[in-house]
Amino acid sequence: MAVTTSTVAESCSAAKSAARALATASTAAKNAALEATARLLEERSEEILEANAADLADERAQGLSPALRDRLALDPERVAAMAAGVRVVAELDDPVGEELERKVLDSGLDLRKVRVPLGVVAVVYEARPNVTIDCAALTIKSGNAIVLRGSHYAERSNGALAAIVREALAEAELPADAVVLLAGGGHEELAGLATQEGLVDLLIPRGGEGLKAAIKEVATVPVMYAAAGNCHVYVHAEADLEMARRIAVNAKVQRPGVCNAAETLLIDAAIAARFAPAVLADLSQAGVELVGDERARASAGEVEVEVATAADWDAEFLGLKMAVAVVDSTAAAVEHVNRHGTGHSEAIVTTSEEAADEFATGVDAAAVYINASTRFTDGFEYGMGAEIGNSTQKLHARGPIGMRELTTFKYVARGDGQVRE
Repeated sequence: MAVTTSTVAESCSAAKSAARALATASTAAKNAALEATARLLEERSEEILEANAADLADERAQGLSPALRDRLALDPERVAAMAAGVRVVAELDDPVGEELERKVLDSGLDLRKVRVPLGVVAVVYEARPNVTIDCAALTIKSGNAIVLRGSHYAERSNGALAAIVREALAEAELPADAVVLLAGGGHEELAGLATQEGLVDLLIPRGGEGLKAAIKEVATVPVMYAAAGNCHVYVHAEADLEMARRIAVNAKVQRPGVCNAAETLLIDAAIAARFAPAVLADLSQAGVELVGDERARASAGEVEVEVATAADWDAEFLGLKMAVAVVDSTAAAVEHVNRHGTGHSEAIVTTSEEAADEFATGVDAAAVYINASTRFTDGFEYGMGAEIGNSTQKLHARGPIGMRELTTFKYVARGDGQVRE
């Protein structure tokens, strides 16, 4: 069974023992485990889909929004994509042992700064079964063990996926407890996981503000938040308007239930009358519910735009809803983004290098796009193979959390008998 029936402390202790073995495992052994994982995902696709169908049919999933059901749902293409993603991780350079710096000190000591695994990474996540595989692949390759606590909505799917990874680890003669899946208990289990000092080296919660608040109340282990994404697209006065329409629609519509989807469209006042009717018609025809400020509504032409509330500017809708505002300048757009955004991903569409530089420099976000959709903030798109989430924090990691973000470093000094006077 992949889902542990042990206590949280016992599970974390087992993962800690596995982490020590994995930290010194060869690249070949880790890659063998990943290749076995990819192969088993393909061979067991039907079994995985049956488990997922049972999750979707369960009464616990009936109240999920369409966006969350999309996150939960698997199909043959998504399972195949998981397998392909695991193989991409296997092909990446092993970060463990990478020499970051080297110098000879005045004392004659040869000092090297080398990359090492964190140890045990715990991830709490909601209804996205693919996260189980992404997290496992990244932690195996980076020499870490992982303790997974998924949503009860995805209990069967996560169980089937974690069982495959554990089998693959054993096949590669690596400890199966390098991947441990908790049973998805209540608040007590979450608190137990967040307080495993000495066992859990980093906790990464992936979810909404409620989960974030619950972790903040109790956590005594280091936490890196895979935070919410209230992302913006700003269309500058000197934008290519056809390009801007494509980017705005893609950023909102391509997959609205994810954290790098745009939630707010900002339009420069100089082009609002020309641009707003066309882009808002595009969005409306794509099924987007639009709310806006007074100037946006006045510029909308025949497109229906409801009045935006104060809460709408700070909302992560995670669905087909978008707020629209008209701003007077790049500086005003930057001010709006920094006041309402979550520091995730922000975009400007412009032909002006000056405006692009002003926006990119002024916006406080993990990722800034010039003439591109916010949807690219993703570990796979960034060449990381996968990601555990996107961090909007500024310490230890920012942006997509990939393999290197799951490592730290140590100093190794080699001498020939030196003692300090």
